[in-house]
Amino acid sequence: MPVSKLKTQSCVPCKKGQPPLSASEAKALLQQLNGWQLTRNRKGITKTLNMKDFSAAIAFFQRVADVANAEDHHPDLHLTGYRNVAIELTTHAIKGLSENDFILAAKIDELPVELKKKS
Repeated sequence: MPVSKLKTQSCVPCKKGQPPLSASEAKALLQQLNGWQLTRNRKGITKTLNMKDFSAAIAFFQRVADVANAEDHHPDLHLTGYRNVAIELTTHAIKGLSENDFILAAKIDELPVELKKKS
């Protein structure tokens, strides 16, 4: 995977009337991320992680929240089975994907995680 420049960028507000990224643009940016996939409707990206335990999941969510607040771009966070984390990013203002989604995803990829050890 090439080194992503996305993590060095900052999210910027979308301009009025800005269209969402095309499928080819989204796929190209997706190649710069680790473990993210397009959602079924192709209007977002998602990543799942199996954390070490509940506390590790909650601590990770707090780190994600800190980055999201700094970028003023906020993901949907889901916790199921006490340690299964899912993150979904989309840009609601344009009803689809913007470069902001990929910038925040790249920054989330840089956060420390405590994953469940494989048996």
